[in-house]
Amino acid sequence: MRSMTRHFLTDLDLGPEELDRVLNLAAWMKQRPYAVKALAGPQTAAVIFDKTSTRTRFSFSAGIAALGGHPEVINPGDSQLGHKESIADTAGVLERVVSLIIWRTYAQSGLEEMAEHSQVPVINALTDDYHPCQLLADLLTVREHKGRLSGLKLAYLGDAANNMANSYLLAGANAGMDVRVAGPQGHLPQERIIRAAEDRAAVTGGKVTVTTDPDTALGGADVVATDTWISMGQEDQKSQRMTLFGDYQLNARSLSQADENAVVLHCLPAYRGAEITAEVLDGPQSVVWDEAENRLHAQKALMAWLLVESGLADETTAQLVREGEQR
Repeated sequence: MRSMTRHFLTDLDLGPEELDRVLNLAAWMKQRPYAVKALAGPQTAAVIFDKTSTRTRFSFSAGIAALGGHPEVINPGDSQLGHKESIADTAGVLERVVSLIIWRTYAQSGLEEMAEHSQVPVINALTDDYHPCQLLADLLTVREHKGRLSGLKLAYLGDAANNMANSYLLAGANAGMDVRVAGPQGHLPQERIIRAAEDRAAVTGGKVTVTTDPDTALGGADVVATDTWISMGQEDQKSQRMTLFGDYQLNARSLSQADENAVVLHCLPAYRGAEITAEVLDGPQSVVWDEAENRLHAQKALMAWLLVESGLADETTAQLVREGEQR
């Protein structure tokens, strides 16, 4: 494998300074949506879905096209991956014919195996452990509305053992934020995630708090985030989980614990009346539609940046990316 190939498998695959550069580039490219043609040719990007998707599918497909490329969307059953052909062999084939591999799947280990055998960048479009592309969009959105990331207080409520809680801890610490994650006992992040976030916070000046008390997380927060209580495959637990997470609903009362100018994030789809009320989701502090749009811009920047860093982009693209990431 080419040693310089850059992948994006977890939120910490970008260092703090690299994260800032990618977010700068995303903001710059958002104002110039067709200026960077990193996939001109058109080159093909494989976009593999083991899980259903709306925002991920449309944002990556539209983003690849805007970069001058062709998105080859692969749904479950469309390829031999995982049943008739190994991940390693699939990677060996794909790296010969595509410029990027984007995979929305279950096991993080499978994604890591794909990257281990690929000379083209592999991007985590969601696994059971992390959702780092969503956090790039979230951080871009917060920066647009707050003007900065470092030092801001970010509270996440609900299922704190899921991929979104993990990514909020890691990405928030990477950005130098004061991240507070709250959920019921038994539904908190694994110790390895907490340690990784704390280690990165020690570098960036951030802070990490994991608690069962939602008010502790919410106090004075500049950003408040939540996620569905019922993820894919948990539908048969709906009644139990609605009761379990009831005290962590994001509603007018809980939002009042945050700063009066706090912004509200939700990666969507949202279930009004469950993890968040309609009053909050559709209210004046909600920036969820900006957040959804920013999946497009953040991912375009990420794809272009990875190609440049991996030595797989032409000089024109490299010059534009270097210009944009310094803004």
